[in-house]
Amino acid sequence: MSSEKKSIEEYKPMLAMAGIIIIVQLIALLLAAPMVAEDMRAFENPDDTSNPIIYIFVILIFTFLLLIAIKRGMQWIIQLTILLAVASTMYYVFFALLSLTGLSALANNAISMAVAAILTLLLYKFPEWYVINTIGLIIGAGASAIFGISLSIIPVVILLSLLAIYDAIAVYKTKHMIDLAEGVMDLRLPILFVMPKHMKYSFIEDSFKKNEGEEREAFFMGLGDAIMPTILVVSANVFLTDVYRIGGFINIPALGAMIGTIVGFIALTVLVMRGKPQAGLPFLNGGVILGYIAGVLIGGTPFY
Repeated sequence: MSSEKKSIEEYKPMLAMAGIIIIVQLIALLLAAPMVAEDMRAFENPDDTSNPIIYIFVILIFTFLLLIAIKRGMQWIIQLTILLAVASTMYYVFFALLSLTGLSALANNAISMAVAAILTLLLYKFPEWYVINTIGLIIGAGASAIFGISLSIIPVVILLSLLAIYDAIAVYKTKHMIDLAEGVMDLRLPILFVMPKHMKYSFIEDSFKKNEGEEREAFFMGLGDAIMPTILVVSANVFLTDVYRIGGFINIPALGAMIGTIVGFIALTVLVMRGKPQAGLPFLNGGVILGYIAGVLIGGTPFY
């Protein structure tokens, strides 16, 4: 095998990761309208710039509690908490989608709860990588849509900027984000996307304990790396109302934000392929913000 062909093979999982981000963004854009119609906003006033501060505060508290639980060997609490969050997010996603079918509220509730419960049970009993990824797509798109319709553009930009700084500090300085990731890997929950390097890989059987110099059999990307930039994509498409939409679906600033996300991901990939853990949000959030600005300038639209 030539070195060029080998290089292409090595990058295939990362290209698949880029595809996952795009799928999350497209599904989130589709979910936005029915979620707005069902008033699924997380914040009452989308323009309130204190909303991102509240969001960051909740993340810090949740991270602190997770780290305590890991150090005390109380992984079952983490598992239960995340499974409940997964089930509730999937419920909102399916409720929003089924609301488009004209079902009664009672029937919609029953079906959405049943599907969410079945998928959560499947995740608990059989957390293979393709199950993790499928459910990750659902909750990633759902969470992105909920916060995208809940925060207008300025609060989102503030949120993404603060999260990029926090992620950089947590990975490069305090390193507690790496400790957190390693602590929850064994729980095999949809807090990350898994892209195997070969089809024989099993996420269930992976011990995650590698000797120095030994390569992992899969690439991993945190769910937040797909969710956070997508919030701006959805927000731009929802709150910039008097803007031309391509195919009636997406406006140019939102499309620019999508492209910017992928550009940021490519830059991140180049560094990740060198074998060192990287903070994803500085690249992804930076890319989506710059892409949004480029889209605004190209489309000749207001910034917010």
